[in-house]
Amino acid sequence: MKHIDKVEGAGEEFLTFTLGREEYGVDILKVQEIRGYESVTQLANAPDYIKGVINLRGKIVPIIDLRIKFRQDKVSYDQYTVVIIVDLSDRTTGIVVDGVSDVLTLAPGQIRPTPHFTSELATDYIRGLGSVDTRMLILVNIEKLLNTEELAALEALS
Repeated sequence: MKHIDKVEGAGEEFLTFTLGREEYGVDILKVQEIRGYESVTQLANAPDYIKGVINLRGKIVPIIDLRIKFRQDKVSYDQYTVVIIVDLSDRTTGIVVDGVSDVLTLAPGQIRPTPHFTSELATDYIRGLGSVDTRMLILVNIEKLLNTEELAALEALS
């Protein structure tokens, strides 16, 4: 992580990460840890964005590659690829991203509502848009992004 920016007044902290050229933010309270990408145990018949599972201190954790889920053209695994381990209610999940940037505190005035698009474009996982100087962050509701039906199906496979 590079640095922590503080904003005066009450705010929310977000861990920022990159997927391609876009920058995203997830509620820091949902983040358990950040790990380098490691090999996973693949599961038969899982969707391509579900890379498999890892054993994290005795707990089986599904690993979801957000780059594939978001249909990025080029997905490569290198020394910058990281896995963010997040806590979703009673389920721990890993998400693969291109890299982690930093932790930002956003004041309420820096968070804008999600723009409305046609019903064909699923944006219910976008909590809002954050702006810091010239940066625009897509703030993700991680529970809605990693819907529980997909994860329950994954657990049934493992």
